[in-house]
Amino acid sequence: MTFDLETYRKTARPVATDDLDFEAFRRFPLDENVLRCIRFMHDVESHTVCYLRDLLMTASHKDPSITTFLTMWNYEEYWHGVALGRVLDAHGEMSGAERIAPMRRRLGVKDKISPLTNALASAALGEHFIAVHMSWGAVNEWSTRAGYERLAARAGHPVLTELLRRISQQETRHIAFYASQARRRLAHAAVARRATRFALQRLWAPVGSGVMPEAETHFLLRYLMGGRDGLAAARRIDASIDKMPGLSGLGLVTGAVQALGDGPTQPGAHSADRAAA
Repeated sequence: MTFDLETYRKTARPVATDDLDFEAFRRFPLDENVLRCIRFMHDVESHTVCYLRDLLMTASHKDPSITTFLTMWNYEEYWHGVALGRVLDAHGEMSGAERIAPMRRRLGVKDKISPLTNALASAALGEHFIAVHMSWGAVNEWSTRAGYERLAARAGHPVLTELLRRISQQETRHIAFYASQARRRLAHAAVARRATRFALQRLWAPVGSGVMPEAETHFLLRYLMGGRDGLAAARRIDASIDKMPGLSGLGLVTGAVQALGDGPTQPGAHSADRAAA
């Protein structure tokens, strides 16, 4: 698989929303479970710039092709958060800085040491850290796209479906870069394969779990990846990971879903948001 970075650099742009009828959400609002997922996704997408900060402390910043991609990637992810914020706005809820600033404050010392831990890992692995970063990114982008697709299927709201389809299209290009870089670097060095397998097996957790409350991560996994259809989506992600050099058999996503079981998905965990809006 190859990735045309120059084409991506020239065509990266905010997800198109001008032609979408966000007022439809006022006429036909989403149910609480779907909104709970939107809040989670909005917050995680809006936190991407902080992930970028951490990654620029690692060996990844030495490769101009990677920093070019990350610049465009962060730009598009920012606008994903803005677009999801418009869905929250239409429901009378907080979005943007009103939501993100308190979330970042809650992270406390975890946010302060994150750049340091990434820098130390990079120092220990040198250039092989990039293989870890690219593989980790591929897993997270596969998971993110699957989450959007599952949410569209569960919500059954035509405007949300179209918005999530457009976001997913951009995530597909992100996947193409991460996966192509990961495959090349993993195939090149046994050290990279061993380090990446160890990192994913011991340290990987579902997207957003590092910044969102545990209860919200568990809810999202159960709601989107629970049941027959959700587990099938999780298995497809793991099948993609299995094709990466040295990474077969990890079962990362299905393992995370099965560890939670198909517990209840009760709404209302963020009911205070509307009162505060």
